[in-house]
This record gives sequence, C-alpha cells and structure tokens, in this order.
Amino acid sequence: MKTSPFRSLGFAALAGGMLLLTACDKDKTSPADNLESAEDNGTADEENAAISDIVNVAAPADASSSNGALAAEATDYDKVLSRCATRTYNAATRTLTIDFGTTNCLCPNGKLRRGKIVVVFSQGAYRQAGAITTVTLVDYFVNDNQHTGTRVFTNTGSGSFTLDVQNASIITPAGTHSWTSQRQYARTAGFGTATILDDVYQVTGGAAGTNRKGVGYTATIVQALTKNFAPGCARHFTAGTVSITNSKEQSLLLNYDPTGTAACDNIATITVNGRTRTITLGR
Repeated sequence: MKTSPFRSLGFAALAGGMLLLTACDKDKTSPADNLESAEDNGTADEENAAISDIVNVAAPADASSSNGALAAEATDYDKVLSRCATRTYNAATRTLTIDFGTTNCLCPNGKLRRGKIVVVFSQGAYRQAGAITTVTLVDYFVNDNQHTGTRVFTNTGSGSFTLDVQNASIITPAGTHSWTSQRQYARTAGFGTATILDDVYQVTGGAAGTNRKGVGYTATIVQALTKNFAPGCARHFTAGTVSITNSKEQSLLLNYDPTGTAACDNIATITVNGRTRTITLGR
C-alpha cells in the first residue's frame, strides 16, 4: 500500500459541504454578506482540495529520481488529472510542473482549467512525516476565474497533513476574494488499506479574508468537521460546526449535524441572531 499525506481521489469531496449556502437564497434569516463569505470560502476550499488531489496523483514516487515516475496508479491519474495536461519533472530542483496549456482544458471533475501548477518537494522522502510540498499557481484559471497564492502541505504522518494557504485570491467578474487559511487534516480511520472508502478525517482550522463584495470575514471551525468517505457519506461533512463572522459584526453558525447522530445525509442548520433554520446541502 502507498501511504500518502493526502489521499488521492478523496479530498475533492472535502469541500463539497461548504458550497451549500446558495440553498439559503440569501433570505432575511441570513446576512447576505455572510452567505457570500461562506460561498467564497467554500469555493476556495473546493479548489484547495482539487489541487491536493492533482499534486498527489502527479507526484513522483521518488522525488530524487531523474525519471520522475508516477507514485499513483495510471488509472488514478486519469480519474483526477486530464491527459490534456502536460506533466514534467526536474529531479535536480525537485520541481513538478503540471501545465494545462493556454486554452481551457476540460478536467474529469467537469471544470475547465488552464495555466500551470508548480510543485516543489522538500528534501527527504515525499511521503515521510515532515515532508513539505509547496505549490504555486502560474497564470492559473478555473472556469475562467484566476486563482493565485501559495499552498504549503506538510505531512504529519499516518495519512494526516496540514495545509497553509498564503496570499491567495480568486479573481472573478463579480469581484476578488482574497484569503489566508490554515487547516489540519487528521485521519482517524482507514489505516493500512488501499481504498479510501473506510477513511475518516477530522478537519480543524480557520480562514480569514475579504469576500468578492469587499467585506472582511473570518471562518473558524468550532467543532471539528468529520469527513466520512463511506458510500453515501462522502459528499458532505457528517458533523462539526463552522462560525463565519464578517467585519460588520454579523455572525452565522453552520452545523452539519443538527440531529447529533452524524448521519450520512445532506441536512444542516444555520443560526443567525438566535434564529435557526434547516437547510438542504448542495441543492
């Protein structure tokens, strides 16, 4: 079995639950500025997850080897990274370049990408605890929105890792979302198997930024988010809460487990000014 700091094919689902707040229709129960911050934060988390998958399947099995052979299975590579992207590896500088070209490339997850993802591996084995992977984006666009910033993945062992996002932004026609974030991904189940279907992660951390409407916000995971990859569970977090507060002192609390059962469903609640409503995730 290959032990990876962030399992491929899995973490693109980690952010799926954060893209739910369009279901709220920005009604009077929920401050619109907070909803936009939540949507922006969710889009950012989704692409962070996609980048982690892309890097993981394109990484070399041995960062010091001149042939740069893939660590992942070829079928996994095809599922995550479209063949229209060109992969090159420079062992002397331990630099991996994933080039989607200058025109949009349709990826397996249905998104259009162009530009480059440049990855530099630290000294030492890529999949050992303490290994650091630094990712920068060069003229990189997703669905014609430009993404910038640096992402630093640090392997903490046993399939767990941290993700530090620095000076990031997503530039859209509706405005620019800029942020920094720190996340900790701790694997709590699924050790010693090749499948991701028995994996469970606890996610903690926070983010701070300015949404596309120019309103500052902070997003803090109050209770660790649980991600269970069992069939029927993987699309959304099954437990945990996130607090989003904007610079206008409006706050929203998102609860992924209002029943306290950690059920594999798409039901959550949002609470604003003491008022709670139930929402359907991803509708």
